[in-house]
Amino acid sequence: MGLRRELALFAAGGLLGLVVDAGIVQCLVSFGHWNPYPARLLSFVSAATATWWWNRSRTFAARDSGHGRLREWLHWMGLMAGGAVVNYAVFVLALWLWPVLKSWPAVPTAAGSAVAAGVNFLSARLLLFRRSRIAP
Repeated sequence: MGLRRELALFAAGGLLGLVVDAGIVQCLVSFGHWNPYPARLLSFVSAATATWWWNRSRTFAARDSGHGRLREWLHWMGLMAGGAVVNYAVFVLALWLWPVLKSWPAVPTAAGSAVAAGVNFLSARLLLFRRSRIAP
């Protein structure tokens, strides 16, 4: 699969992750009256799991991690931690600059996700799904 197709599929998976991430954080804050900071941590883990599933089955379907699913998911989560640091930093900075967004955490969630997308794609493609699958 070509790089452009992988980028397009990764972006689609990113949109899926954003819907999960923003949806969970917004629901926890609006309906559960959670603080947006810990709510974001829970929503991120959920979103990263959704994007792992999407990317292993679609974006990088022609590539292999060389791991079983649990180990692959753990490796994915570890790699996404780099993007998560960037993502969460943008989220916190946006809430600090515009406190009104504490009632609308989906907005800084989207900003953080957009900034971290490049870091996440490169780490996934170059460090986890780096080998082509061998046809049977």
